[in-house]
Amino acid sequence: MPDAPEPAPEDLTDTTVRGADWYGRDLDAVEYTRVAFVDVDMTELTSRATVFTECTFTNVRFNVSTHTDSAFVNCAFSRSNFFDATFERCKLTGSTFDACDFGLLKVKGGNWSFVGLSGADLGGADFDGVRLREADLSRSRCRGATIVGCDLSASAFERADFSGANLQGSDLGGIDPQTVTLTGATIDERQAVAIVEALGLVVLP
Repeated sequence: MPDAPEPAPEDLTDTTVRGADWYGRDLDAVEYTRVAFVDVDMTELTSRATVFTECTFTNVRFNVSTHTDSAFVNCAFSRSNFFDATFERCKLTGSTFDACDFGLLKVKGGNWSFVGLSGADLGGADFDGVRLREADLSRSRCRGATIVGCDLSASAFERADFSGANLQGSDLGGIDPQTVTLTGATIDERQAVAIVEALGLVVLP
C-alpha cells in the first residue's frame, strides 16, 4: 500500500490565517495557539512578550521584523523568510525550520534549545549569547556566520560547515572536527584545546 500523504499544516492546527497583510503590525502580549499562518506578510512586524505555541508558518515573510521577549514554542516554519529579522531574548525551544531564508538574521540572547536547523543556510546570520542546547545543526551551512558566546552543548553538528565563521566563546565540546568543516573559523584558546582533544591528542600545560 502507498504511504499516507503528509498532513497539511492546517490539519495540525485549529485555526488558519491565510494571505493576510500584517505588514508593520504591533503585537503586544498576544497569545496564539495551534494557528496555521499561510502566505502571511509579517514584514516589519513588531512583537513584544507575544507567545506562539504549536503554530505553523508556511511561506511567511518575517523580513525586517523585530521580536523582543516573545516565544515561538514547538512551532514549525516552512519556506519562510527571515531577512534582517531580529530576535532578542526570545524563546524558540522545540521549533523546526525547513527551507527558510535567514539572510542577515540577528539573534541576541534567548533560548533556542532543541531547535531543528538541519540543512539550514545560516551564512551571515548573527547569534550572540544564545542557548542552543541539543539543537540540530547537522548539514547546516554557517559559512561566515557569527555564533559567539552560545551554549551549543549536546547539539548535532555532523557535516556542518563553519568555514570563516566567528565561533569565539561558544561551547564546541560536541564538535567532531573530522565530520565538521572549520576552515578559516575564528575560535579562542579554550576552544582550540577542546578541538585538539577531540582529535585524540593530549595537550600539555
